[in-house]
Amino acid sequence: MYSGRTDSSERAGRSTGVSRRRFVATAGATGVAGLAGCSGGSDGGTTGTVTGDGSDGSEGSVTLQWAASSQEKDVSDQIVEALRDAGMPDRIDISFLAGGNVSNDRRSQYNRWLSADRAKPDLLRMDSGWTIPFIAREQLMNLSESLGDEFTTRVGEDYFDMAVNTASDRDGALYALPLWVGLPTMLYRKDLVESAGYSPESENWATESISWETFSHVTRDVLDENDDLDYGYTFQASDYEGLSCCNFNEFMTSWGGAYFGNPEEHLFGPVGDRPVTVDDPQVVDAVRMVRTFINGDDDEHSLDGYAGDISPDAVLQWTEPTSAKPFTNGNAVMLRNWPYFVNVNGSPENFGEDLGVMPIPYGMQSSDAEYPSTGGPVAALGGWHLAANPNTEHESAVLEVMKAASKDSFNLALFDILGQIPPKPAALDREEARDIPVMGRYLDTLKVAGENAIPRPVTSVWPDQSTQIYQAVNGTLGQEQPPEAALSDLSETLTQIENSL
Repeated sequence: MYSGRTDSSERAGRSTGVSRRRFVATAGATGVAGLAGCSGGSDGGTTGTVTGDGSDGSEGSVTLQWAASSQEKDVSDQIVEALRDAGMPDRIDISFLAGGNVSNDRRSQYNRWLSADRAKPDLLRMDSGWTIPFIAREQLMNLSESLGDEFTTRVGEDYFDMAVNTASDRDGALYALPLWVGLPTMLYRKDLVESAGYSPESENWATESISWETFSHVTRDVLDENDDLDYGYTFQASDYEGLSCCNFNEFMTSWGGAYFGNPEEHLFGPVGDRPVTVDDPQVVDAVRMVRTFINGDDDEHSLDGYAGDISPDAVLQWTEPTSAKPFTNGNAVMLRNWPYFVNVNGSPENFGEDLGVMPIPYGMQSSDAEYPSTGGPVAALGGWHLAANPNTEHESAVLEVMKAASKDSFNLALFDILGQIPPKPAALDREEARDIPVMGRYLDTLKVAGENAIPRPVTSVWPDQSTQIYQAVNGTLGQEQPPEAALSDLSETLTQIENSL
């Protein structure tokens, strides 16, 4: 067994910079949601229908179409009931249009729908990482105008700052309502880890991060003692948005790296006036570490001291659902994923209390990192917003849904139904949150994730940069190019995009 365990002096402390203090507006910080995409060109589902006086006013009934995911469609009755409990009038019903499971696909579908000025869907669940380009193109309803200053002010005061920033324009007008925020954690088989001789309870893994080096050896030890397991550590490294926004962002930032230098100064721009630092040595080491996880010592660019062969080559094609399947089936030790999968795997019919959840490991302690808000147990800030189609034929009904979706009771209902984290820090300080089955058990870990959150650099050029990032990183993890060369080329490409405006 690996003897280099992490004691309390080795664990990552975390200094909070200005932007993180803004994000963690209260002590109850936590946080995205599994990425889901929508494919296909037809409306699908039930189209909006009106009865009564032929309008969506108080005397008529209307069915709105909500572009969502298969998970939401599966529990649509519960979601509609929660909206009604939060004040949505009975005259309004909702048909959930289920899509696929990749965020990029959903963005492309929305581009087609909104560019064609279609009236359906009426409501769109949008990734916080690409809502701003739709706002810039004026393709979403301006909620500040439609719902007024009081509503906008309340959202600004009650919600996570970073979530609101990704739903607003440069002048602060609100174009989408944060529906939930997502913060990943590391799920693990606590029963197998304990059988291998480790003590996650006494070492407080739930709130005190362990290093990636220790993590790799723990995973290797459990694999060596369980011949029936095929996988050690599963995560998402396909060439898609989830790699650039989240997995690679976490690997890089936990090593003290950053896309554009100091995140507290440059994360959201200004585009063209910030340094590109993706080829820094610590970023190269982060890539070498992940290549070690996949290829072991057979990789000439492996990183000394790290246990290898703990992740399969298949991670290079895996997204959220595919990476979770081996873990849920009892065939993996560790899984990096979003809160939805904590809810699934921590249920009594799966692992129950044998499911362990800890913060993302760290490569470098924050006190040793060059840039503030880097190093330590970084969790990529994800999240999804609810936006309104400006072409909808049922605006008043849509706005009633928005008002209901902003209520605490609805946020906590989604926490219970889907395991999705409320977008308001104070909501998790409520006793109702801790009483929620499964998710309430892991609130302390989620709070640590929130305190160490790093958003993706959401700007107008991020969609173009994201594509270049995930293609380059996926390629070098697949040994198509040495890490140094791949990141150097990527740095040049990102610089060109920065200077293209």
